[in-house]
Formats: sequence, structure tokens, C-alpha cells
Amino acid sequence: MSDATLHASTQNPDDFVVQIADQVESFLVAVTEVARGDEPESAVPFLLLEVSQLLLAGGRLGAHEDIVPEERYEPDPGPEPDVDELRENFARLLDPVDVYSEVFDPYEPRTAPVPARISDDLADIITDLRHGMAHYRAGRTTEALWWWQFSYFSNWGPTASAVLRALQSVLIHVRLNQPLEELDGLDTDQPAMGDETLEFEAGRVMAQEIGAPLGIRPGK
Repeated sequence: MSDATLHASTQNPDDFVVQIADQVESFLVAVTEVARGDEPESAVPFLLLEVSQLLLAGGRLGAHEDIVPEERYEPDPGPEPDVDELRENFARLLDPVDVYSEVFDPYEPRTAPVPARISDDLADIITDLRHGMAHYRAGRTTEALWWWQFSYFSNWGPTASAVLRALQSVLIHVRLNQPLEELDGLDTDQPAMGDETLEFEAGRVMAQEIGAPLGIRPGK
């Protein structure tokens, strides 16, 4: 890519790649700040907002025509930053609502739900987005768009959608004053349970019990 093309794409806020990169960067900065745990009472509402906004960028990428990279093989963007600390911080912040159940493909008949963790999913999303951002910052803007679009379809898009539903469910239980079902020890390293109902992992959690630490006022 020529310097002139790179200069134009980074300076023009109307360019599609600049808009997507801004949305990606905004998400990365915001959720990294949440993971610090300075305001644990607002973690779930804030993550709901950020994931919702990220999925707007994903929808734009999904609706866009297929992006073709300029090079046959993906250039090496360098080492992937470690996300273990972020993952662990999210797990602490979201306990005891970190584990949830998810169906990977709603169009696959009789697909059994499987357990997942919001903290793991957020770390995976961040890894995908950072990978594309490394290309963008190196001036490989088409490569960045290709990666964000490809990984939206293959990983971070479905994952973010699942996280959004899980976060919505937490807020719904709290706002409507609906207790969560008793949690029965299921964790993400266990196999799927066929058609049986999956239950979360940490004992009976009432809406009023999770509402207070999350800073959410239960509905009347």
C-alpha cells in the first residue's frame, strides 16, 4: 500500500476502514478499562453497552461485500498480546454469573446447548480484534478489514452475540426480579448434556443477590 493511500485512509473519517477501526479501538479500550475492576458495580451494564456497539461494527462488516486481501498470504502481525490477565479479571468481576449455556448453531436440528464463560469469550473477542488492529496500525488497512470480516463470520461475531444474550439475561433476571435457577456444578470443561437443561455453576443465585453487587436496582 502506498504512503498516499495510507495517509488518506487514516485522515478521512468517512472511510469505511477508519470507522470500523475506531469502533474496534473504542471497544478494546473500554473493556480493558472495565477489566481493571475499578467500578465492579457497573461491569455488566457497561459490557452490555460495549458489546452492543461492537456488534454494530460487525453488522456493517457482515453486510459489506467480501473483502479480498491484497496479498495471497497474511503478513505476520507479530506476537499476540497475552490476554490471560484480562480473562482472569473478567472472571472475578462476573462471578457468579460468568458461566452460561449457549447453542452454537440455531439452525442445526436438536443441537444441545453447551456451557461457556463470558470471561473466556471476551478474551477471545479481544484477541481477534487486536490481531486486525495490528495490521491496521502497520498500514495494512485492507488486510485489517479482511481479518475483521473473516473473524466476524468465523469467531468473534457469534461469540459476541452469545455474550450479549448472556449479559441481557443477567439484567433481565435482575430488573424483573426473577431468581436464576439453582446452579449445579456444570463447568466449561464438561461435555454437553444432550437435551437436558443446563444449569450454571455456583449455587442458588437470587436476582436481589446479584443485583446489589452489580449496581442494578431490581424491578418492583
